[in-house]
Amino acid sequence: MKSFAISGSPRENVGKRDAKELRYQGLIPAVLYGGKTQTHFAVPAAELKPVIYTPVVHFIDITVGNVKSTAIIQDIQFHPLTEQILHVDFLELDEKKPIAIEIPIRLTGTSPGVKMGGKLVQKLRKLRIKALPKDHLDTIDVSIEDLEVGKSVRVGDLKFDKLVITNAKEDTIVSVTTSRALRQAEQEAGKK
Repeated sequence: MKSFAISGSPRENVGKRDAKELRYQGLIPAVLYGGKTQTHFAVPAAELKPVIYTPVVHFIDITVGNVKSTAIIQDIQFHPLTEQILHVDFLELDEKKPIAIEIPIRLTGTSPGVKMGGKLVQKLRKLRIKALPKDHLDTIDVSIEDLEVGKSVRVGDLKFDKLVITNAKEDTIVSVTTSRALRQAEQEAGKK
């Protein structure tokens, strides 16, 4: 899994007034949970944008003062009107504890059903997986090489050694349905 480094400065005062002042200075208030103690810090908004505005999940190497930690983004609060980042919660990773995060799905290959005129319908864009931090993937590749018209790939069809998919096994990830043009062609062929 990709990692990204950010550095923050410790916050002495924690409160609404101080958080507002930090935002005015171009900093985002943040909290690091999951360790022995919570760490309150501020990070420049420009450093967070490449991590937040992407579908890719990153491990984040956070440096606050002299302390280094590896974490993931747990929660982000946005302003309801301006969509400015208001606050970020990070969860510190423990190499011995599994974590559950959503990983994007990447479709690979070309479907023979689509070549015949079928319509590719992707119902899930992310899967929730649980694994140790070292076993997490950047994306989950789903092959559509064998996908004919009327067939689908379900969550239960995917098998991995070191991670568990927590979505329902009967959930459809991707399917090839009959398109209107293909249906019309079949009806015309049936009339002849």
